[in-house]
Amino acid sequence: MLKLAILFSAVLILSGCAAPKPWVKPYQRGYLASELMSFDKDPISGRYMHHVYEGREAARGAEGSAGGGCGCN
Repeated sequence: MLKLAILFSAVLILSGCAAPKPWVKPYQRGYLASELMSFDKDPISGRYMHHVYEGREAARGAEGSAGGGCGCN
């Protein structure tokens, strides 16, 4: 009975490693890349604010990037 339980749990664990088919088809990915699906209303402003935040926080090491300072180029 113990061997059967071990075999069943091994099959159950290994079945989780199978690569499933992607949920999103390649031709449907264009819908996910539309402007309506983005978090920022203005992507240019969002990139700039992330750049400034990264420059400030990198001085303390919170963001993990090199450098620091005011966030200027």
